Amino acid sequence: MRELLRARLNAAGIAAEAEQIEKLVAFHRLLTEANARMNLTRVPDDPGEAIDRNYIDSLAPLSCLRGAETCVDVGSGAGFPGVPLAIFLPDTHFVLMDSLSKRVGFLSDVIAALSLNAEAVCLRAEEAGRGAYREAFDAAVARAVAPLNVLCELMLPLVRVGGRVLALKGPGAAAELEAAQTALETLGGRCLEVAEARVAGRNWAHTLAVLEKTAPTPEKYPRRVGIPEKRPL
Repeated sequence: MRELLRARLNAAGIAAEAEQIEKLVAFHRLLTEANARMNLTRVPDDPGEAIDRNYIDSLAPLSCLRGAETCVDVGSGAGFPGVPLAIFLPDTHFVLMDSLSKRVGFLSDVIAALSLNAEAVCLRAEEAGRGAYREAFDAAVARAVAPLNVLCELMLPLVRVGGRVLALKGPGAAAELEAAQTALETLGGRCLEVAEARVAGRNWAHTLAVLEKTAPTPEKYPRRVGIPEKRPL
């Protein structure tokens, strides 16, 4: 696993110290063991696919986050993309946010075992954006959580003006962005780019949507829990 991880990180152009590789190996072990008990996420049997799909893909926002002091992973689930990013960005404090207590318990165990600069909180993004976490972060990340028009309402309220929202998406990101224009204008954001998030040797059409917070989000947003999904802006 170690040598394969090193090779796949090299292929992705990601410099990794021995300690970071060891932490990814440990995270994979913890995830595999916990997943057998509580079905956190899909962990491919093939080690190469597991590395590419869960770890290399999660590191796509890495360069966009350098220099950020704080970052929230919205809907962190089993820790993607937050845990791999926290391993590679030890100076950034990560908040791994999820609404299910069993996932938050697992994430807390991972944070302690790997000595990460992070914390796990059991909270819905709508609640966080109306409370103590409103406009509290330099950046927010999410993977496989919701369409962009919904993500805008979940994530932009959490980010300070001048901060960034980074959403890992599939091939439909351009269409999602078009549908999210009203949400962006309403919530104080704009799209900087939709970049290819290629994984070497894979034909996966992964993309990274990079949004910037340009103005304070109006106080009435985010709306109460569940409304952004039911009635997107």
